[in-house]
Amino acid sequence: MAKTAEEIADVIFNMVKEATGLKKLKATDLTKAVIELHPDVDKQLCKDAIKILMNSGRCVYTYFGGSYIELPHRESAAND
Repeated sequence: MAKTAEEIADVIFNMVKEATGLKKLKATDLTKAVIELHPDVDKQLCKDAIKILMNSGRCVYTYFGGSYIELPHRESAAND
């Protein structure tokens, strides 16, 4: 059954959530992992899913010697 970009976005979000604090994931790492889990998914669908995550604010790009996809960080002032 064909997956939608929204369904793949949920898969990617869960991968990022599980890796938080353990490992930083690049877009290519996530794309390869999704294609391995769901062989019917192509790179373009993964790109579309990542775009959905970025535009919705569920995930953000971070830069530290490379570009990584992570959950948005909470500012310490936001906890007051």
